[in-house]
Formats: sequence, structure tokens, C-alpha cells
Amino acid sequence: MIILGFESSAKAASAAICSDGVLVAQTIQASGLTHSKTLLPLAEDLLKNCGMTFADVDALAVAHGPGSFTGIRIGVSIVKGLCWGLEKPAVGVSTLEAMAWNGECAPEGSIVCCAMDARRAQVYNALFSFENGKPCRVTKDRAIGLTELADELRALNRPVFVLGDGAELCYNYLQQSGLSAMLAPQSVRLQSAWGVCRAAAERTPVSGGELLPVYLRLSQAERERLERMKKE
Repeated sequence: MIILGFESSAKAASAAICSDGVLVAQTIQASGLTHSKTLLPLAEDLLKNCGMTFADVDALAVAHGPGSFTGIRIGVSIVKGLCWGLEKPAVGVSTLEAMAWNGECAPEGSIVCCAMDARRAQVYNALFSFENGKPCRVTKDRAIGLTELADELRALNRPVFVLGDGAELCYNYLQQSGLSAMLAPQSVRLQSAWGVCRAAAERTPVSGGELLPVYLRLSQAERERLERMKKE
């Protein structure tokens, strides 16, 4: 099965192709341009360089959240549009679960702590452990305060391997809190479309119409609107 994966949940945009669980190619761009300008061209160039077209793809996968509200909407919208036009199935996967696949290089017995900066002293986070070569959930996806996360990890009393675009923020806080942790190497720290493909291979595809974003938290604009309504 050939899967074309997209990752646009944070600053870097990436696309990847995998065939029966094997990475064929991946491209990543963090140029500062919006994902609406870069994501689809990345995929088009990637397919062309592999001598493939969209017609050769069996399913399209995307990290559907949590993460940047704008980035998630762009990635999900592109995949929904492609699925509709190509009559291909879609797979939406958790950004954090896709990221967790990078934790396969963590020391044995470690808790893989996936972290994305959610602002307001919180991170989007989920904890995983590796069993039989695959990440297994210890917690669900959530927006959690750093203090609460540190207390939870302390209670687990296991080595901690931190990754994600919020890894450095999380790692520094854990160190300040007296917790020992390992910061993932830069080469595997950030979320990627390859992780999306790997997570998607564990899921059953659905129609593009069933693909929906997962935000976990209201956007800033929605929070401000609710605050205005309360005052009124």
C-alpha cells in the first residue's frame, strides 16, 4: 500500500511517501512561508522526483491535530480536496502519535514524552512507551500544564525521552523541576510526514468527507469572542 503523508501542524511543512511500511522519500521545508504556499508543491515535487503521480497513491494521510490551528486546517483541507478529486481514501492521525514514532531511538524502558508548545504555560502532550517496536499510549492527547506534566512523570519514575517542537521548553522545565530527562537529537526531534505515514498504516482509511481536524482547545479568536460575550 502506497501512502502519501502530510505534516503541517507546526512551523515545518513536510510530505512523505511510504510503500508497505518502507519510506520511499520525504521532503521538509521550514522557510517561513505559509503552508498554504508550500505543502501541496512539496507533495507534487516529491511524487515527480519518484516517478509517480497522485494516481499511484492508495491513500492520503495527514496529521489532523493537535497543533497550529491554521496549519492543521491547511493540511486537512488539502487532503480532503485531493481525496475528493482523486477518489482516494483518507487517514487522519494524531500529531502526537505520529511524532511518537521518532521515539524508537529512545533508551529501552523510556517514557516517550511528545510535546508541542500550546502557549499559556501549556503543552499539547501525550506519553507513550515502545512495545514490540511500536509506540503504545500511556495517556491520551491533551493540553496540559508543565507543572502537572512534571508531577505525572515523577510518579511514573521511568527515564523520559522528550521530543516535538515543544521539546526544549518541556525539557528545560523538567530539568528545573529536578527531573532527569533526555532531549531527542535534532534529527528526530520534530514531527514529520514519515511519522504520519507510519501511524496511518495502523489505521483504517475513511472517506475524505469523514476527515476532520482535532484541536483540543478553542482558538484564540474563539476564546476572545466568548470573553466578549460574557462581558456583554
